[in-house]
Amino acid sequence: MKSGFISIAVVITLLATNVSAPSGHAAETMHAHLAQNLSPISGIIIIAEREGFFAKRGLDISVSNFTTGKQCLDTVMGGAADIATTAEMPFTAAMLADQPVAFLARMEYSDDNMLTLKATHINTFADLKGKRIGYTAGTGSEITTDLMLAKARLTPADVTMVNLRPEDMVSALATDSIDAYDTWEPHIYDGKKALGLKVKELSAAGIYSETFNIAVTQRYLKTHAKLLERFLAAMIDAEAWMKTHRSTAIMDVADMVGMKPADLAPIWNNYIYHVELDQKEIGILMLSAAWRLKTGNHPVGVTRMPDLAKFVFPAPLRAVAPGRVTLASGWNFSSR
Repeated sequence: MKSGFISIAVVITLLATNVSAPSGHAAETMHAHLAQNLSPISGIIIIAEREGFFAKRGLDISVSNFTTGKQCLDTVMGGAADIATTAEMPFTAAMLADQPVAFLARMEYSDDNMLTLKATHINTFADLKGKRIGYTAGTGSEITTDLMLAKARLTPADVTMVNLRPEDMVSALATDSIDAYDTWEPHIYDGKKALGLKVKELSAAGIYSETFNIAVTQRYLKTHAKLLERFLAAMIDAEAWMKTHRSTAIMDVADMVGMKPADLAPIWNNYIYHVELDQKEIGILMLSAAWRLKTGNHPVGVTRMPDLAKFVFPAPLRAVAPGRVTLASGWNFSSR
């Protein structure tokens, strides 16, 4: 049972913060390879590249695209890329395995939700009992599904869990291979558009906020600190631009991820784009790690919570925008 978990409310304080300006034109261009989840959750990164904010900060960023943050983080840890966009779930798995990962900042958060077939009469979490639920293992989709079940005093043993890639969920629902699926946007919207009146959404708002973040190896952070400061500064530039150029930002992101702007616009506000490192993020990392320990979703032999001070590094963000680092007193990150 997961009744011991406390749900995280979707509440965040957005901080208006000036970003350290580059000292003239960058003396040299710095190069890095980014592993990116090609989805609207990477909106800030997409805009930073498309609208030239990386270049303005003296960066040449090559990009490899993936469909999950787990793939991105695995690519970085395997040495095939330098910087990863990733959710908290893959990151906590790496922490529990004591891999030398470094968490730098959050750039977006949103709620996962569930899409159900109306014919299955799933109107509440309790109605999930005995149903076939599509999810993506090792991501926020899995923990959200688990916490939804826990709300109804159910466990994964009370349902049939079907591990799917997010892009395969709509077809699985359409062919009656599953009764519902839990995932992030735009895959909920895609299902509603494709299946229309045959489906309805079961909201998971307030249960769990999935975050999308920037992570590197600790070795890369040590050897490329200035590059990462520029990278984060460019992200903050892009964030500010997105807020004043909403329509163009939607068109840019939609074009990059293969959506129509008319499909992205209705769900744009579901993505909370903001570059920061705050106590909310620490709470989500802790909840994710605690869930892995409680459910056995962790490396063999791991029995205790990791020391987040070994894996969370606020120094690069603090160097360019100190007001965006708001960690509670007592967290020993000050010199990192």
